[in-house]
Amino acid sequence: MADKETQPAQRRVCIVGAGPAGLSAARALKRLGIAYDQFERHSDVGGIWDLDNPGSPMYESAHFISSRKTSGFFDFPMPDTYPDYPGNRQILDYARAFADAYGLRETVRFNTEVTDVEKDGNDWLVTLADGTQRRYWAVICATGVTWAPRRPRHPGEFAGEIRHSSEYRSPLEFRGKRVLIVGLGNSGADIACDAAANAAAAFVSIRRGYHVIPKHVLGIPSDELADAGPQLPLWLERPFFRALLRLVQGDLTKYGLPEPDHKLFESHPLLNSQLVHHLQHGDVAIRPDIASLDGTRVRFADGSSEEVDLVLYATGYDWAIPYAERHFTWNEGRPDLYLSAFNRQHRNLFGLGYLEVNSSAYTLFDHISNVLAQYLHDQDHAPARAAAFDRLIATDHPKLNGGINFLPTARHRAYVDARAYHRYLGALRKRLGWQTLTPGMFDAVGSARDVRQVRA
Repeated sequence: MADKETQPAQRRVCIVGAGPAGLSAARALKRLGIAYDQFERHSDVGGIWDLDNPGSPMYESAHFISSRKTSGFFDFPMPDTYPDYPGNRQILDYARAFADAYGLRETVRFNTEVTDVEKDGNDWLVTLADGTQRRYWAVICATGVTWAPRRPRHPGEFAGEIRHSSEYRSPLEFRGKRVLIVGLGNSGADIACDAAANAAAAFVSIRRGYHVIPKHVLGIPSDELADAGPQLPLWLERPFFRALLRLVQGDLTKYGLPEPDHKLFESHPLLNSQLVHHLQHGDVAIRPDIASLDGTRVRFADGSSEEVDLVLYATGYDWAIPYAERHFTWNEGRPDLYLSAFNRQHRNLFGLGYLEVNSSAYTLFDHISNVLAQYLHDQDHAPARAAAFDRLIATDHPKLNGGINFLPTARHRAYVDARAYHRYLGALRKRLGWQTLTPGMFDAVGSARDVRQVRA
């Protein structure tokens, strides 16, 4: 029988996961003096950015797709010594420096997996892998969205190797092989470039056209340029940037990329500068959707085919919260959460990080964590205000798309426009009298400048 531990004298919060979202939540709770326990199944903080974390989808050539100056946690900028687009090892060092700076590491119980979360009256019973149960006032699920690889099925049989990008690590894996990458999200584009530089032949199978945004425009990171430039209305911003991209890149359809079937900004941005280079030099070729697999050949929707040794699916991930799945309402694989965090059916069960955004996710995590922590604090200290927020959780359905008609796909169902989200949060904080994040609000004992000491 499981050993049930109760803490009636002190209400505690459970944070599941010590990746970037979990660390953001921990800092926010700690600031308000809210007691919490944090569980991480891996041996250290960092989440997917740790290549040694079992099941991590990270690969050696992975870099941030948002730039150094626009990314990172609130009031904890990345070091000036970092490049415009930091690599995965630098992001891992940065996340660990963040944990150390705010004294978050010592409260994490490592090598401890949460296997189940169950409602028990007004509390939550959390079961650990060793069978131990603990009682909590609230649970924050912060285990991320890239742990359940989506693997398509195609007609026919394939005699070569089939893998998902989650199993890919090094460009050396492509040496001497004819490689087909399926999918052209940001990971697919990165891996296609690795294949272009290392494989005997490289192809990318895609179903639709993409707006390819270079990482630098006029020598400035693209997102910095967008943030620093004049804030144009969407009807003017879209044709301006579309014309700028055409000026910088030319017509990409002549390299085999289909014309996009959607307007600029209506899908997750494909930020990549190397892909166009490899297409221009013939190092990688675009192919249409797969029709069938036939021995060592892959046949495509246009009737063409290629001899292939390795099919690598860069087809994304199914969102999952396996230890608490039944307590969330799901719509096409996405949980129905107010502000992408607050469970509408169950009080004090949260999902932090279950969103896609067209700007820095870490900064947005911090703003959501700030609201979440103040809501929990108010349940004890300002119950009327907490009750007012309860009503919003149950009934409010704000449009956070910023006027952008995102693609009607499951992936974009949880997509938000960062500017619209921050505007709404600002109005919400003003309405409820909650604090906004301000520099110096958090008491750090270090800074991101100490990041090099982490690896040492």
